[in-house]
Amino acid sequence: MGLRGKLARDTAVLSAAAVVMRCVGMVWQIWLAGRIGAAGLGLWQLVASVNVFTSTLAISGIRFTTTRLVSEELGAGRSGGAERAVQRCLGYAAFFGLAAFLVLRLGAEPIGFLWVRDARTVQSLKLLSYTLPMISLSCVLNGSFVASGRAGVSAAVQVAEQLAAIAAVAVLLSRSPEGDLEACCAAIAGGNILADAFSLLLSAGLFLLLRRRGRILRGQGEPVPGGGALTGRMLRLAFPLALSAYARTGLTTLENLLVPQKLRSSGLSADSALAGYGTITGMVLPVISFPSCLLGAVAELTVPFLTAAQVRRDRARIDRSVRRLLAYALGFSLLCALFLFLFAEPLGWLIYRRAEVGSYIRLFALMVPFLYCDIVIDGCLKGLGQMLWSMGFNVAEAAIGVILIVTLLPRFGLRGYVTVLFFSEIFNVSLSLWRLRRVTREKG
Repeated sequence: MGLRGKLARDTAVLSAAAVVMRCVGMVWQIWLAGRIGAAGLGLWQLVASVNVFTSTLAISGIRFTTTRLVSEELGAGRSGGAERAVQRCLGYAAFFGLAAFLVLRLGAEPIGFLWVRDARTVQSLKLLSYTLPMISLSCVLNGSFVASGRAGVSAAVQVAEQLAAIAAVAVLLSRSPEGDLEACCAAIAGGNILADAFSLLLSAGLFLLLRRRGRILRGQGEPVPGGGALTGRMLRLAFPLALSAYARTGLTTLENLLVPQKLRSSGLSADSALAGYGTITGMVLPVISFPSCLLGAVAELTVPFLTAAQVRRDRARIDRSVRRLLAYALGFSLLCALFLFLFAEPLGWLIYRRAEVGSYIRLFALMVPFLYCDIVIDGCLKGLGQMLWSMGFNVAEAAIGVILIVTLLPRFGLRGYVTVLFFSEIFNVSLSLWRLRRVTREKG
């Protein structure tokens, strides 16, 4: 099968898996909203925001580094180099995964009491610390699957992990007192531990099986001399990505934690602030972003494809591919935006039985073209080695978001939060598109 056919196949596989995962996730989100309510979703979003930051510390740029480094070695025909790259990335992931575990496990109480300002989050944070080493190691294995053209394996693992998480959380929630938000969040955290352990074991088993059969980490064509020391190349890729990710995720986490606090400053009660935050982040945004799973699959596969073209200095293919991807993303996003805008109220009532959700869906439908195109642009930038630019834009977006939240929310409440989300997305996609146009002209 040729490169184009292989890319089309992998895109179809990842897209199908993403659609299945989003459908299952949407049904699950609806059930969860009914089980723990909007306030419960808001409390879990606070826990998840902290976990996102510590997960970023655990990953420290290693997923993309693995995909990029293994893609470079395979694109140059160096199968042995690809194997050594995976080994080094696993060592890196183990170190940062354990470091992140210690940070969250030992810091759960001060984070919950002083940072989140809600004691009900402490137990969940302690539980989630156990997922961090597993997440970091799984990122390396899945990155190697994608780089080796085994997107189907990565997709299957992700689907299995999601199903395992849903099953585990459902069982644990059934044993939690209804209305006890602390116990409910702890049950969700416990389900995530079991799902991440299952995912790591499954990924490791499939990796070893495929490696033994020669189905992954195999270079194509005659080996190209060079490449340099793998450890140095890995660190030069991972460290800048990690530092940028720390800054961006730290600011985003601060932004998410500030939202309920600043909403309370606008006059809302604590539960009303959590409910409003939970409605937008836990109900509306999942609906708005649902179709973007198709573009997410394209963006993920864009990285090794453009990296291989860059290694081979195939400038014509780079330019042609980027233009087609952007045209596809724009057309698809406009269709999705129109559908969401026209059917917002029926969707809100059908999914959540809440009239205000439909109103928010119609409003956020206007953001869809910017949100969806940003996904593909980001994938193109990473594939062309522009990940530091991309991360820099994300850091700037998050910093501006924090300033706007502190400034606007105490005065305008939820309307101010909606304004912040729109401005941040438009700001990010504008800068990313500018950089992509410039780098493709340079390479063309």
